Amino acid sequence: MAQSGDLKSELVAFAQSPRFARRLDARLDEAEDRLGFLDEATAIQTIDHFALQYRLADGSTVVEQFVAQRRPPLSEDERAMLLGWRDVVEGLFEVQGLDRGAAILHNLLDDLVYRVHSNLGRRALGKLREGMFVAARIVPVHPDTDAWVVSGNLTTYPPGDGSELAQVAVQTLAVNPQLLRRNPEMLRMAWEMQAEARADFVELFGTDLLVLEPAEAHVRLREYHRHRQEKALAELDDEAAAQARNSGPSLDELSSLPEELLDAGDVAVICDETEGICYYADFGRLDALFADPALARNRTYLTQLREYLNDDSVSPMVIRRLVQRHPENADAVFRALLRKPAFTWERDGEELLRRRKKSHYTHEPLPSITPVGARLAELLRAERHHRQ
Repeated sequence: MAQSGDLKSELVAFAQSPRFARRLDARLDEAEDRLGFLDEATAIQTIDHFALQYRLADGSTVVEQFVAQRRPPLSEDERAMLLGWRDVVEGLFEVQGLDRGAAILHNLLDDLVYRVHSNLGRRALGKLREGMFVAARIVPVHPDTDAWVVSGNLTTYPPGDGSELAQVAVQTLAVNPQLLRRNPEMLRMAWEMQAEARADFVELFGTDLLVLEPAEAHVRLREYHRHRQEKALAELDDEAAAQARNSGPSLDELSSLPEELLDAGDVAVICDETEGICYYADFGRLDALFADPALARNRTYLTQLREYLNDDSVSPMVIRRLVQRHPENADAVFRALLRKPAFTWERDGEELLRRRKKSHYTHEPLPSITPVGARLAELLRAERHHRQ
């Protein structure tokens, strides 16, 4: 622990050196703009993220450059320690207890328990008490251990804030499903839940892809979520079902389309096996193009396809769906779009998607549904009971 503290001090000084000043200052300015102020805790967290996770122009991180350039050179054990710090866990933890200078912290996000130390000594964790909550970043002390160390600072909350923090945890999981990666069991549950949700969609509509006007899409989505809700309530006893009906978002909230889709000519509602429910504007126009490649003479159709192809927010899955619906016409459409008479989808299609949509190929896919652990569910029930 003493060794990790000394090396962390060196790393932070390296990250704050003049060579990185412009990029670090930009990160601090972003943090200040986001919050409207920059307090010490936020500055520490921003610097810590910059040192361990921020990608420089060449794709490396600051800690990787520090390990490579430090003089005298680090030992193999020290190199392993510092490079292990790239495995950051950002969590919202409940303190389960203290044991020989370490805090036993249960992460409400990934439902795992971590034995956490501080390289500032035992006093740094002395303010923690069982039942309190902590927002923190932690990293492995060393890859060969199951011990963790605080990276940055701790933000503590009293036990009474648990139900409110549970809502924050759920919102965080919804935006960052990658937080489940550390817990294979939770990840397995998420995929099973998503498969069940898709099966319900197909059972109700006979397909996993609907192309509708926005108002009709809202009606169909409301029908789907009511079907899902009634199925879930049927598995509960009367008291639990009554409580469930009075909690959580309404059917209208669940069925609302993103605002930017409300003026679209049509909306594709796709309940994909991997990506869950997603929405795409003016999909019908592209479907018509693939059904009749002669429409490529009208440049508006090709412009729409080019926008889909170049927009990084559009998944490769959507392009594949268009091809799968009209496989006999894919070559003609892409030859017209790309002005490449020799293009064939079978040979060149995947390479085209990988080139235009690189970000979609950098990580393993994650489910769009995120389960919650037993303790987080308990805190959520307490919060709903308090509201009632």
